[in-house]
Amino acid sequence: MLNYRRIEAADDKRIAEIIRANLEKLGLDIPGTAYFDPELDHLSAYYNSDPSKRAYFVAIGAEGQVIGGVGIAEFDGIENCAELQKLYLDDSAKGNGYGKELTRIAEDWARSSGYKSLYLETHTNLSAALRLYEKMGFRKIEKPCSTPHGTMNRFYLKRL
Repeated sequence: MLNYRRIEAADDKRIAEIIRANLEKLGLDIPGTAYFDPELDHLSAYYNSDPSKRAYFVAIGAEGQVIGGVGIAEFDGIENCAELQKLYLDDSAKGNGYGKELTRIAEDWARSSGYKSLYLETHTNLSAALRLYEKMGFRKIEKPCSTPHGTMNRFYLKRL
């Protein structure tokens, strides 16, 4: 079972490194992806600024180090909807079911915070993520509105 907690300022650098490393490996270190999000180096400030509407959970490895994380924040494009954001793991943590566990943590938090559905956007280069989301009941939808991540080309929704 995964150990996790809400993000703290001391986690910001490590999470940004994990996210950027994943995007670089997949050729997505380009504009229109999370790679260039202005808050990427300060995720704790963003997610902790309104804890009733958003949260970021970090996954903690066996030796106490941050090995990944997942964010949830309000999504204005669909009524009563949150967005699953920045679900990334360090390469050393992949293949252990942690992505599935982090997705469940995010879903549970969104549900308990009153959201009725969960939206996410991703890219066809992230094939493992696509399989995970589809297995977990997310359904592909048309792009619902303009988003800051214009490079993303797959959009999903799950009713909670």
